Amino acid sequence: MAQFTLGWEEWLSLPGLGLPAIRAKVDTGAKTSALHAFAIEPFGSSDKPMVRFAIHPDPADPDLEIICSAPLKDRREVTSSNGETELRFVIETEVAMGDRRWPLEVTLTDRGAMAYRMLLGRSAIAEDMIVSPTQSYQQPELSFEAYRSTPRLKQHRRALRLAVLTREPDNYSTRRLIEAAEARGHTLEVIDTSRCYMNISAVGAEVHYDGRRLPHYDAVIPRIGASITSYGTAVVRQFESLGTYCLAGSEGIAMSRDKLYAHQVLARHHIGMPTTAFARSPKDSSNLIQLVGGAPLVLKLLESTQGKGVVLAETKKAAETVISAFRGLKADFLVQSFVKEAAGEDIRCLVVGGKVVAAMRRRGAPDDFRSNLHQGGTAETVRISKAERDTAVRAARAMKLDLAGVDMLRGDDGPKVLEVNSSPGLEGIEKTSRKEIATLVIQHIEAKVAPRSPRARRAPRKATPGAAG
Repeated sequence: MAQFTLGWEEWLSLPGLGLPAIRAKVDTGAKTSALHAFAIEPFGSSDKPMVRFAIHPDPADPDLEIICSAPLKDRREVTSSNGETELRFVIETEVAMGDRRWPLEVTLTDRGAMAYRMLLGRSAIAEDMIVSPTQSYQQPELSFEAYRSTPRLKQHRRALRLAVLTREPDNYSTRRLIEAAEARGHTLEVIDTSRCYMNISAVGAEVHYDGRRLPHYDAVIPRIGASITSYGTAVVRQFESLGTYCLAGSEGIAMSRDKLYAHQVLARHHIGMPTTAFARSPKDSSNLIQLVGGAPLVLKLLESTQGKGVVLAETKKAAETVISAFRGLKADFLVQSFVKEAAGEDIRCLVVGGKVVAAMRRRGAPDDFRSNLHQGGTAETVRISKAERDTAVRAARAMKLDLAGVDMLRGDDGPKVLEVNSSPGLEGIEKTSRKEIATLVIQHIEAKVAPRSPRARRAPRKATPGAAG
């Protein structure tokens, strides 16, 4: 049998997708083949799922945009060369190279920043194929001129279909997100989290609502209330399994809602926080108080929100009384040292996409050590230090949240994180900072899911093997 030789870069076509010419990097170090795709949208029935996507086949021509569709074969986690894991749609299509055609399983991912719109992994290379790592184009060369008959689409920002998961459709945060999305030409649908139900299957998974299957959303904004955290995270997981971008991921929501888990994660990432202790046995009450340095100390129910279930015990006797009361309610709680130097103030930093976009200082009501606005506190703008900014960003990243409200105290030895909120309210921070936070959130979503113009470049003829893939 004659050997079929491939160079480390080759031209090929994907006739089943309507792509007559694609330049591919042949990489035997990668197992999986990948094709550039954006605006990926699953459709069709659960027994015959399909996927639709767009592609810029020529890296130097962002105006050339082709819409493709194919049967959806699978969804699979793929780890890239930089160690990041991504859930990708998998299709099977025919590849043509020279006089040879063969079926190819390929994953869909955004390769807009790559020199090659396709990566051909070792699983696509048959036994009778030889890859010459020092040579290019061992098979007949094609040309992007093959697309001349293809209509050119004017490059523009694509309108997105968004959804917000909430049981409070009329609150300030929901209304502002709707306004911001519509102002930028997008549609945002409000979905009651508790009324979602799911068809759980390997490929044709679905989310249903009010007797209908929900359409594909470009992104979902979860605003899950504390009372339905468990079910809410299950709904978010279902959207994640569909390949939908979720502003707050299910794992991040679960971590941030469980105060014990959250503090363990913060400690693992060496993020400053008040000295914290936890125990289940009532026999350990005195030891708990001693671990945090004695009274005064703060006791927090594990699932408290908006300052509820948070108590300051100024004496050891008061601490023992509160602990006994919590035990009587069979409630789990944390014991934390009281940061006296904070003087009843905390800092709320709002992190969007790994950046602090606004900050405010909150003061508690008279005779109340809690600074939550829901408990009568007041807020004002504040300049934060580099250490505080870095701490807020690191805390949001540790919780795997693209949107987070990070609350911290100013301790003598640096910032101390109290809580990371996965569904921060926008009213207080917008009115205090006078910034349109909702618009910044929508802009972040655009950057994550809207098509990005690839960097214009000439297609290299004879590049160095191992160049950018």
